[in-house]
Amino acid sequence: MNDIAISIDHLSKLYRIGANERPTTFRESITNAASAPLRRIRERRAPTDGGENTFWALKDISFDVRQGEVVGIVGRNGAGKSTLLKVLSRITGLTEGRAQINGRVGSLLEVGTGFHPELTGRENIFMNGAILGMSRNEIRSKFDEIVEFSEVGKFIDTPVKRYSSGMYTRLAFSVAAHLEPEIMIVDEVLAVGDMAFQQKCLGKMNQVAGAGRTVLFVSHNMAAVESLCSRVVLLNAGTVEFDGSTLEGIRRYYDVGREGDKEGLYLADTNALAKTETHIRKAQVITTEREDGVSIEGSFAIGAPLIFEVECYAPTQGTRPTLGIAMENARGIRVTSFHTKCAPELTTRSVQGTFVLRCEVDDLALAPGRYAVSLGLDHNGTQLQNIQHAFAFTILPTDFFNNSGKRVGGVVYSRQKWSLQGGAR
Repeated sequence: MNDIAISIDHLSKLYRIGANERPTTFRESITNAASAPLRRIRERRAPTDGGENTFWALKDISFDVRQGEVVGIVGRNGAGKSTLLKVLSRITGLTEGRAQINGRVGSLLEVGTGFHPELTGRENIFMNGAILGMSRNEIRSKFDEIVEFSEVGKFIDTPVKRYSSGMYTRLAFSVAAHLEPEIMIVDEVLAVGDMAFQQKCLGKMNQVAGAGRTVLFVSHNMAAVESLCSRVVLLNAGTVEFDGSTLEGIRRYYDVGREGDKEGLYLADTNALAKTETHIRKAQVITTEREDGVSIEGSFAIGAPLIFEVECYAPTQGTRPTLGIAMENARGIRVTSFHTKCAPELTTRSVQGTFVLRCEVDDLALAPGRYAVSLGLDHNGTQLQNIQHAFAFTILPTDFFNNSGKRVGGVVYSRQKWSLQGGAR
């Protein structure tokens, strides 16, 4: 048991909606004191129905993390990921069960957590180091490295309340990564910041993991999870749905997110759409191939010609719709996209009433697997709808290369002609 960094045993967290809970940690006490005036104003404005609703954000969570493991905590919004990390970071208390942490914890949770807004960047670095139990000399030895990585040196003596969200996150991540905690807890660090900074973060986290420190990493970026993590814990509705290999965990993450989706078909809830707005009513993917590529509940052979049909409705004259279709594989990687801007003759046409946009794709041989289709509808440059994972379809592992179904790597397949020239016969 000496190699266990985090031990979670039947952990549960209950929230009471509309009720004031007593603080259960020192951090919660400080937060409650700071937010008390605003909370009292909200309470005066809130309706008093006399009742209390409760919900379990976490229910009976159990798993261990060994020292040096890099574990991805994944799940859809509301699954309980952030609540779990807050409990482990001692930001909020638990209701039932036990969470034992063996080592110094450095946390980077949502923007706004861990820094005092009135203090400067420099002062916050020293405050966080002190919370971790480091001496001023230890913090000074890391200070220049922290500032250089964060790229906020020009503003290091400015109160962080004046930082942009990107600056704040850069400094917060740099502090969490460079003050050398034994356990690093990171929640959605890749959600803020430019691409260069995201790659910089991934590189640093790989370095941290390579140094033998324990990392808990929450992200919706499955490519980053696959790159960093040796194991995945999937949460769903506050419970552990899966705990195991990274690739299987990612596959199940997408399965959970698409439960109830119709294969190959999207149908809008017309009651929820305003009648005065142009909107998507129906979308589907079909094929013209009628032998092994025939559509069976949204399943197709490798290389089967695909047709995307999107039925829309425009209630007024003069609508010039543009449509984008994007596809992601089971790892969250965008494989390709299609857009009406590739057909300039359509961009000048006005429509009214019911119309169908149809995109035929003849030469896309996707690798076997499940694909999510997202739809974006614009009018005169204004976005009307952005439907993430509107529907999904499956590419079956058919014998595309006539090689008895042997698999090759990559996200798309290409027809190949090989020859051998020279050499002894």
